[in-house]
Amino acid sequence: MAYKISDACVACGTCKPECPVEAISEGDIYSIDPEKCIDCGACAAVCPVGAISPE
Repeated sequence: MAYKISDACVACGTCKPECPVEAISEGDIYSIDPEKCIDCGACAAVCPVGAISPE
């Protein structure tokens, strides 16, 4: 099960450098490639608005 980023994302960029497999892409809201995500939760742990959760 991959993690996902909700519409609550404020595109602060905190999560992207935490991803060990570079599954996070920038945009108006960031997104996680479910094919690359290894379910480590590192991104969710640092999200300041709680926008990242398991799918």
